[in-house]
Amino acid sequence: MKENLNDLITFLTVVQEGSFTRAAVKSGTSQSAVSQTIGNLEARLQLKLLNRTTRSLTLTEAGERLAQLIGPAIEEISTGLDQLADLRDKPAGKIRISADEYAIQQVLWPKLAPVLKNYPDIHLELITDYGLVDIAKERFDAGVRRGGLIAQDMVAIPISAEHRMVVVASPQCLQEQDFPTTPAQLLTLQCINLQLPTHGQNLPWTFLINGQEQKLRVQGQVIVNGINQVHQACLDGYGLAYVPQALVQDDIASGRLLTVLDDFTITFPGYYLYYTSRLKSSAAFNIIVEALRMPAL
Repeated sequence: MKENLNDLITFLTVVQEGSFTRAAVKSGTSQSAVSQTIGNLEARLQLKLLNRTTRSLTLTEAGERLAQLIGPAIEEISTGLDQLADLRDKPAGKIRISADEYAIQQVLWPKLAPVLKNYPDIHLELITDYGLVDIAKERFDAGVRRGGLIAQDMVAIPISAEHRMVVVASPQCLQEQDFPTTPAQLLTLQCINLQLPTHGQNLPWTFLINGQEQKLRVQGQVIVNGINQVHQACLDGYGLAYVPQALVQDDIASGRLLTVLDDFTITFPGYYLYYTSRLKSSAAFNIIVEALRMPAL
């Protein structure tokens, strides 16, 4: 027999308070409502639980056994609910975010590292993924993708500025093969490819040609599945690379890498944090969101 949990809580409150009146005050209801709840519970159980007189209230044997049975369980439930409330109100708990490698390195970590210092009870999981992850199915709290790649039913918050792409190569690489002056010439040169996990295809190199975006599929000896490996292979002279400018700006400034085709490169939209929650978020998640949010212009 499944009894209503609220009825059992009301019964336990009466036992603890020793009075219908005090139990009603504690529960925020009327004395008659408490009395009716107990009466209904006794009727369903077909057992008398309380002996009531105008001056006293005592437990029957059945009432005493019921109180002993449900008391610890309800206390445990109450404690558990309080702990859940702490997740909502106290900055603590685990936050899982899916993002590509560049977003983690250049956007998430610089902004979130100080948060972890200030809130030691927040535990952060940053999982590298280039695919369009179903964050609910994969049990992520949020994902990070460029604007334009996010489903319309998601809550989306801008967390970075736009990022310009560049084509770079080491001086040695450009001495060993022709210096490209148009994107089409890349098709005959050694290029470093970034393989995407979604379909196993390589990332196309997108350029602005005669006012229109065009995608090229380049070839080369090296294919890797991480942007940092692309960067390192480029520094080592294994070909031209198509990367965000911010990733290689120090190498460009020092002369370790040279840019080509600057007149054809494009700027992608900035990154957005997206999530599905329509309920009140935890305090920890709210802190993460505010740390990542782009300041209003």
